[in-house]
Amino acid sequence: MNDLLDPLLLSRWQFGLTTIYHFLFVPLTIGLALTAALFQTAWVRTNKEKYLQLTKFFGKIFLINFAMGVVTGIVQEFQFGMNWSDYSRFVGDVFGAPLALEGLLAFFLEATFIGLWIFGWDRLPKKLHLATIWITAVASILSAYFIIAANAFMQNPVGYDINQAKGRAELTDIWALLTNKVALAAFPHTIFACFMVSAALIISAAAWHLLRKQHVDVMRPALKFGLWMMVIAGALTILSGDQLGLAMVQTQPMKMAAAEALYNTATGANASFSLFTLGTPDGVSELFSIRIPYLLSFLSTHTLDGTVEGINDLQAQYRQTYGPGDYTPIIWVTYWAFRYMILFGVLSILTAVAGLWFTRKGREPKRWMWKVAIWAVPLPLAAMIVGWVFTEMGRQPWIVFSLLKTSDAVSPNTTGLEVLISLIAFTLIYGILAVVEFKLVKKAVQKGPDEPPKADELTGEVTHEATVY
Repeated sequence: MNDLLDPLLLSRWQFGLTTIYHFLFVPLTIGLALTAALFQTAWVRTNKEKYLQLTKFFGKIFLINFAMGVVTGIVQEFQFGMNWSDYSRFVGDVFGAPLALEGLLAFFLEATFIGLWIFGWDRLPKKLHLATIWITAVASILSAYFIIAANAFMQNPVGYDINQAKGRAELTDIWALLTNKVALAAFPHTIFACFMVSAALIISAAAWHLLRKQHVDVMRPALKFGLWMMVIAGALTILSGDQLGLAMVQTQPMKMAAAEALYNTATGANASFSLFTLGTPDGVSELFSIRIPYLLSFLSTHTLDGTVEGINDLQAQYRQTYGPGDYTPIIWVTYWAFRYMILFGVLSILTAVAGLWFTRKGREPKRWMWKVAIWAVPLPLAAMIVGWVFTEMGRQPWIVFSLLKTSDAVSPNTTGLEVLISLIAFTLIYGILAVVEFKLVKKAVQKGPDEPPKADELTGEVTHEATVY
């Protein structure tokens, strides 16, 4: 019973669940802001009504996600003070800087210009109104960068000194913090993955209507846009992921070893990448494995004869450096999370490639193909979620790598029962919000784009009324 009421365990579950739930909205917010900006740009340049319809259609879904993201993000940040006060005390001086920039600069810009975009239809000049959604899109991406920079400090601490008297890390170089090699590598990988998530929604929404022969003139260009967005963003996600892998090997070699369940240091052909493995969790015996020789070496060093350090050797090194303890993450979690991330991402790209092939030259796919496009919508989002699970679980037992262990970061005066009660409450509230979010998005998607405005019978002028979201 005591293990079930362990404040550390429950606090980790609570932060993990609330973070994953909050992250359901982040990729769509980032990707759909850019989508709305691109479609509105097409409308301003061509004056074609279908692009205006698509702007407002995907803009409505964007605003639903933005609102839900704000609510869940606020609750998530409360946990730093409630459940992780020792962590907040230790890194607050460092962690607070990028979070302040995110809130006071990026989020302020985003929220302000969202308001101008919503209420600026027919009140602002056409190009000025277009600028508001572009500023919103840029601000949402900038917001993501500051959050990633804060997280990168947990992966690779830079730009700080330890104040021994106060027992905390203090910021000494904000530029080093913002240009952390992990942040520079993780940022494009994350943003391109967000575009994949948005592309999946665009594809699914277009496929739903095209299957029913609805809004064909509007949804065909939306489908083509979504398919190309998925393929291009997917390719860029893979390329940026390669760079992130190199940064990971340099800063957290244990995470790469855990991703492959590589217990003994290997070189060249022996540093292989396994597509699938059955074996004991301690790596003593391997029952079955499908392996690609040299691939792990190439991914880790960009050479075929590079050396990849194993878990056992790194564990011995960390004990000498940091003292007694187990510095190995949960291997089965990191191993399979890494592979599911790749699997879901690749399936998303292949689905889009197939979609481009089957719809080429105006061809009409079979009914089951439309259904595949509709139901493939969760794949890139699932890839992002398990990718973050890998990122955070692979860092364990550290909450700030090499500086602070997760077990030393939890609030000392918080009881397991208190965390359990709040965990249950948050789960119930988030469950209700999830149903509300799903129904709102589903209703917006199934309703489809609004019909284009009609010209006034007397004047012949077309008025685009402000959209009420």
